[in-house]
Amino acid sequence: MGTAFALAPLARGTGVVAVALLAALVALAPTVRARALAMLAALALTPVLLVAEIWESPQLRPLRDRPVLALTLVVGGLLALAALAAVLDRRPALLALLATAAIPFRIPIAAGGTTSNLLVPLYLVVAAGGLAFAARRLRRPAHERAPAADGVLEPLLLGAVVLYALQATYSTDLGRALQNVVFFYVPFALLLALLREVPWTRRLVLGCFGVLVVLALVFVAIGYVEYGSRELLLNPKVINANEFEPYFRVNSLFFDPNIYGRFLMIAMVALAAAMIWATRRRDVLLATAALAVLWGGLVLSFSQSSFGALLVGLAVLAALRWNPRMVLGLAGAGLAIGVAFVIAFPGAVRLDLASSTSVDKATSGRVNLIEGGLQLFGDRPVWGWGAGAFAHEFRAQRKASTERAVSASHTIPVTVAAEQGAIGLLVYLALVIVALVRLLRGARGDVVRAAFAAAFAALVFHTLLYAAFLEDPLAWALLAVGLAWPATVAAAPAERVAVAAAGS
Repeated sequence: MGTAFALAPLARGTGVVAVALLAALVALAPTVRARALAMLAALALTPVLLVAEIWESPQLRPLRDRPVLALTLVVGGLLALAALAAVLDRRPALLALLATAAIPFRIPIAAGGTTSNLLVPLYLVVAAGGLAFAARRLRRPAHERAPAADGVLEPLLLGAVVLYALQATYSTDLGRALQNVVFFYVPFALLLALLREVPWTRRLVLGCFGVLVVLALVFVAIGYVEYGSRELLLNPKVINANEFEPYFRVNSLFFDPNIYGRFLMIAMVALAAAMIWATRRRDVLLATAALAVLWGGLVLSFSQSSFGALLVGLAVLAALRWNPRMVLGLAGAGLAIGVAFVIAFPGAVRLDLASSTSVDKATSGRVNLIEGGLQLFGDRPVWGWGAGAFAHEFRAQRKASTERAVSASHTIPVTVAAEQGAIGLLVYLALVIVALVRLLRGARGDVVRAAFAAAFAALVFHTLLYAAFLEDPLAWALLAVGLAWPATVAAAPAERVAVAAAGS
């Protein structure tokens, strides 16, 4: 089986492009029958590419050595998927709740010399939802027209996926590009199509909000236990780092403290939206208590990018709820005070502004990574080095060790510029701008839309200081509901919406 899965580079590149095109057709094909067939083809091809990439990983050795066990698990998994698909076919709204519950859970898999955190539970939900999606459409007339895309955001988003796949074909690290496409981009594009089809109601949004908050509280409780015992459950790198740092970072059930912090930040933005639109004192107190608990968990993650993203999300909420000019003025004043403090007292933050080494250390190596990314962009400014090539080219051109180089620059625009050149950078900027405009439209009169807009703005800011934009299912979920919400839910008075949100 290992030989069978050892695909040649040409076949791998072709497979990446093919599966990206199928994912785009699921949402953009002109007829419902074409969308159903594209979904089935994507569900068939993506696992082949995924298994081919991770087949030699240590985690799959028991299956390689015991083919009967592997076959049994495959058959059992298909039966379970069929059963779940039958349930989702009858209750489409359940998909949203299951996806919300599955989004945080990742399983680390070693492949190609790196470790990828695969969202296996979410993959199962997407696969079952995709089968139900196809079954519903195959029961319709063959030539029934599918609804056209609502605006330019959805075509732009799926176009970015296809562009990434095309640029993988000349990448100097095709393996990394393939992993990003089949592990993240394509499954999340299918998730987008599925969530767009969900019959969204305010009650369903509140149910997803409740699942999100409960999960965040559970993760924080685990983080508190880790901090109290001084023992982490996951990620040897963080465990080793804690041995040499004056502070102790926790990551709960997440592999990365920054991804843990990002999840908590999104939950806190949603809670803050419910709180500031609430009309009952009890609801305000409950939301405040939950926010205090989550804030403690966020502090223990020591994720500075998440702290900054939370401030951005809260500022957007405040601007939507009250006077945006006043909020902008206060934010500007706060930023000026912060910059003045760093300049006047650099020792308080252990920063020597005259030393690039000190600044690089204070930003966890971000300065060096950004400089390397900009150099790569300058060498190939139009088309870049190819999707997923940042780490490979960074090591080659900066003479960096494997430990020093990482999979991205930790500043998404720089990573995009280095890998995809000006072509990819323009698509990325257009995508962010169009998405923010779309989500902010009508947000002042709707607490749900305000929460989604603020959360997405915060997530975009987080990617400027960390990584994982389209590699994060949260971004796709926020965009999917943002696309579906105005088309499926009639506008309601802001006061009634606030009562419903706070009552959750």
